[in-house]
Amino acid sequence: MANDEKLVEEVVGESSAGGEAEKADDAVAGEEALDDAQSGSENETGADGGETVSPEDGEGEKQIDFDALLKKKRFSLFLKRCFDITASALGLLFLAIPFGVIAIIIKATSKGPVYFRQVRVGKDGKEFRIFKFRTMVVDAEKKGMQITVGADNRITGIGKFLRKTKVDELPQLINVLIGDMSFVGPRPEVPRYVAMYSDYQRNILKIKPGITELASIVYRDENDVLAKSEDPEATYVNEIMPKKIELNIQYMQKLGFWYDIKLIFMTFAAILR
Repeated sequence: MANDEKLVEEVVGESSAGGEAEKADDAVAGEEALDDAQSGSENETGADGGETVSPEDGEGEKQIDFDALLKKKRFSLFLKRCFDITASALGLLFLAIPFGVIAIIIKATSKGPVYFRQVRVGKDGKEFRIFKFRTMVVDAEKKGMQITVGADNRITGIGKFLRKTKVDELPQLINVLIGDMSFVGPRPEVPRYVAMYSDYQRNILKIKPGITELASIVYRDENDVLAKSEDPEATYVNEIMPKKIELNIQYMQKLGFWYDIKLIFMTFAAILR
């Protein structure tokens, strides 16, 4: 994870206000956030370099006025949406033929639909159906957990490749175009896990979910980690999910057009590694 730590320190440490002292503080905050996410410590470190209370105590929201924060970022959110519409439309146009080829392979190698449509929770708690290329057998959710662990035997042959390369996520460009999602933002969870959020953690629902996020880069080997756990779901809910949420809260504080671009390039770098 050394390379990830370097990338996270570099990007999370960026300060939109400028100034060397502020950049130094933010770099420390980014490093501490990554350390916390990996170590499972009880208290979190805020993106402004100060300590925030653990999400479970519900007092974290007193540290950050999320509504005021997002109000100040209205122009950044406008640019973000303009980018989402333009890039997703061009992406779908450019990928039309590759999508067709993948669809044929999925249909030819396993029974079931081309797309996997699952209910996820989006901005303001609104539910929507996510688009993904189907990588598992039909009714996989009835045959196991809602999380994927290691070499899950529900995954199809082509599904292994699609998951490894993250190509299975590309149909979410449709969700981005119609406004359910953004390119960058907290990954949308299923309602069952969102119901476990504390009031503090639910603040991440104030922005649109994304195809990629900083937490996904840090935890890109999440399936392998869960495979080593005696109780994968408990490990996810009690250890991984809270740390991913805290990284997403830091993202909200740093949200900006160029920050999103950096996270997109970080995602490509992580996939190619």
